[in-house]
Amino acid sequence: MTNKELFEALRMFEKEKDIPMDYMLQQIQKAIVIACKSYYGGNENVVFKIDPEKNSFDVKLVKTIVEEVDDPDFEVTLEEASKINKRKKFVVGDEIEIPLDPKTLGRIAVASARNVIRQGIRAGEKGQSLLEFQSKLGEIVTATVERVDPKTGIATIKIGKSEAMLPKNEQVGCDDLREGDHVKVYIADVKDNERGPHAIISRSHPGFVRRMFEQEVPEIFDGIVEIKAVSREAGSRTKMAVISNNPDVDAIGACIGPKGARVNSIVSELGGEKIDIIEYSDDPKKYISAALSPATVVGVDITDEETKSCKATVPDDQLSLAIGNKGQNARLAARLTGWRIDIRPESGFYGEDDEEEETAAEETAEAAEEVTEPAEEATEATEETAEAAEE
Repeated sequence: MTNKELFEALRMFEKEKDIPMDYMLQQIQKAIVIACKSYYGGNENVVFKIDPEKNSFDVKLVKTIVEEVDDPDFEVTLEEASKINKRKKFVVGDEIEIPLDPKTLGRIAVASARNVIRQGIRAGEKGQSLLEFQSKLGEIVTATVERVDPKTGIATIKIGKSEAMLPKNEQVGCDDLREGDHVKVYIADVKDNERGPHAIISRSHPGFVRRMFEQEVPEIFDGIVEIKAVSREAGSRTKMAVISNNPDVDAIGACIGPKGARVNSIVSELGGEKIDIIEYSDDPKKYISAALSPATVVGVDITDEETKSCKATVPDDQLSLAIGNKGQNARLAARLTGWRIDIRPESGFYGEDDEEEETAAEETAEAAEEVTEPAEEATEATEETAEAAEE
């Protein structure tokens, strides 16, 4: 291979693999130094003169000029030096750069150099994948489904030039992914271990809904409307608390959009998942009351501020609505607010459903303990996703 062919190959490699030419040239230099050290008895004093613009790649081995050679790998006589470079006058003790043709290196040395270059390529690809994932951390990307395991339902997703695994528990319940589908996924985390860098992706993560609204609602993107918290049970229901930083802008209305266009677009992407958008308040009583929507709350009593415990009173005919199917509404409200919510009927009488409603109240307390802040919820979801992907 000529120098020109070498640089053309490196340029093509850079284009296809996104590994910079400078990086690959460093790996080649490293490989040649290792090969010289092996072939020339430990001499690794190698000088490189490289100019990609001129397709120039010169390698020279440095030796010391002596009167009598004891170690030919490190030394050369004055007479031999004069033959190598006739334009320069040398004296004993000088160093001379001897042109080196890598082809003259031994088979073992060349094999070692080849391994170094291969390792460099793998490391370069690993580094590029890591950078690609890290640049998209916390964002939504549109990716392509490469394949789906028929037994586990785990989908292999192509993101740019890298792959990631989308476990079944990180998919929305209605997802029916097939090879070739284009799907939006949320980059929840990036891991780098002995198997190389890989992205933890999800469609069930609360951050997925948050980013969807940021993309769909200009007021959120511009910072006029702020998303304060999101709690979610993917495929079923999401609660999101928002606040407006401009008194002239209705935060909830901005998220819903004209005739519900904005929220309906997101609901469609989530396969019909219900989304409750409520107004955030620094007053915990107002915030908790709003979080229990669509139920009407008569009043909220703070029972313990340290443990964030409260009692919410609702009309008797609103009790089931406040608790929700299998306690879901109360559970999501607890996660959204970070408060342990004990829901009680206005009459104080539970009736036949006493046991079921007591259980729902306990679930809201457990939900509040699980997630006291939105950031904690995101972290837990990320860890679960990582474990699923590793399995």
